[in-house]
Amino acid sequence: MLVQSTLLFLVPTFTARKGRPALVWCCLSISASTSAISHETNSQSTHNNFSFSHTFYILQTFLPAAEVQERILTVIKNFDKVDPAKVQSTSKFGDDLGLDSLDAVEVVMAIEDEFAIEIPDAEADRIGSVGEAVEYVAAHPMAK
Repeated sequence: MLVQSTLLFLVPTFTARKGRPALVWCCLSISASTSAISHETNSQSTHNNFSFSHTFYILQTFLPAAEVQERILTVIKNFDKVDPAKVQSTSKFGDDLGLDSLDAVEVVMAIEDEFAIEIPDAEADRIGSVGEAVEYVAAHPMAK
């Protein structure tokens, strides 16, 4: 009897180049064969043969933090309720940029549009600065 199975799974890892995070698709194929052999004494013994092969596909899906920061700073500078001269990588939405909670939600929505991602409300509520936005987007595997 021959049994064959293929597993495909996603493994988060770091690439060798620049230590950038990546997702790796791993394809693992396993084959097992079992054969029953009759001996002269009419007894049976079982021999198992196993083989497997694997293939890794590396997908660079995370954006570099420097690129994310540059794009987020641009999004915030273009927001009509923000003075572009005040926007820095360390700026807090409320304290430094003078945004209220509704304005901060609009900024997060603009960031979602910029990177083609959806940030859940619970996560969006925790993003209160440029640095927190950069950290979230740079760690998001679907950000484009």
